[in-house]
Amino acid sequence: MKKAIKGQILSAERMDKIRVIENGYLVYEDGIITDVTDTLDDPDIEVKDYGNRLIVQAMSDMHLHAPQEPMVGLGLNLPLIEWLNTYTFPTEANFKDPAFAEKAFNKLCDELLASGVTRVAIFSSMHREATELLMKIMEKKGLSGLVGKVNMDRNGGENLEETTEESIRETEKWLSDTLGKYEHITPVITPRFTPSCTNELMEYLGKTAKEHGLYVQSHLSENQNEIAWVHELHPDTTQYWESYDKYGLFGDHTLMGHCVWSDERERKAMRDRGVYVVHCPTSNTNLMSGIAPVRQMLTEGNKVLLGSDIGAGSDISGFEVVRDAIQASKNRKILDDFKTEPLSVEEAWYLATSAPQEYFGEKPGFSPGNELHAVVINDDQMNDPWTLTPVERLERAIYRRQPGAVEAVHVRDFVPVRA
Repeated sequence: MKKAIKGQILSAERMDKIRVIENGYLVYEDGIITDVTDTLDDPDIEVKDYGNRLIVQAMSDMHLHAPQEPMVGLGLNLPLIEWLNTYTFPTEANFKDPAFAEKAFNKLCDELLASGVTRVAIFSSMHREATELLMKIMEKKGLSGLVGKVNMDRNGGENLEETTEESIRETEKWLSDTLGKYEHITPVITPRFTPSCTNELMEYLGKTAKEHGLYVQSHLSENQNEIAWVHELHPDTTQYWESYDKYGLFGDHTLMGHCVWSDERERKAMRDRGVYVVHCPTSNTNLMSGIAPVRQMLTEGNKVLLGSDIGAGSDISGFEVVRDAIQASKNRKILDDFKTEPLSVEEAWYLATSAPQEYFGEKPGFSPGNELHAVVINDDQMNDPWTLTPVERLERAIYRRQPGAVEAVHVRDFVPVRA
């Protein structure tokens, strides 16, 4: 049966412009969009009318760490490596306990959905049982995307390190348990980062990704000390990306978080291989890693997505990540002696919505054939200085929203969030 939701519809079909369908209908059947129109002639279509509310695409968080949710806001005066050793690894060690993991993962998933995020690429912990639990919770709650069991057989500290044999065995068991099990959640091969994985483990992960046709996610050129460390561990390479590439872990649809210090050669390697940059503006600032040259990446043709990077990132809301991406690009303009243009609202919104839709094989905007992933925004308690356009209302919502602004979230035929 066809259904529709009605309101002020905003569809990011191009990076430079948001299409507005005022008093429009977003029509869907069996969770798939069939039409976006300003008229509805079929009286048999069941309509949910949201009046003057904004109806926008749901956002995607393409780089975050589920087991770091309990430590958000802690240790952010430290640079990357010190922060990992002091806060991150001890926190993630707690996820050996399934009860601890279940409580944290339920909270995280609820917060993502309540903020309008419905698709993710997410790092679990290195613990297989916790990772399988995360996948189960996400599927049940209506989230979609990629989940990775983190692999790390060195430099993890006392309580967060596998042997190489353990890492391989647990990964094999995890894939055996979960490949094809869920309709909307897919495993992704996840070497934490090069310093956490021995050559033997990296070789296994590359072969496993190829054998099963799985994507890869990790970190790249986040911090200058990290880059120097990678070169010490892999003296046969000249750049960080090569430590992944030589093991088959730097190919099509690979997600690389940060890329703050990726130079022209590294950026070209990403373009040539179909690797995606996942820009994490909040954590890059919090850990003093730097400001990624996103405008330059886009101009050169790199594929860029956005991530909260919880827990170095301190904002789980997709709206805040969009805001932070815009603000980081303004700081980058200052750093570049005012020679680069910052991201516009339209561009940043596209990176949070339509760009990840394309990553997952869909078309931009509310295109027919896409799954329905929509967020209803209520701003009726906000004080308008004049009659705002729907795009102006979205811009304001990115920076400031009233309590309960996310009135509903529609995912396929499911409404996991409603007022």
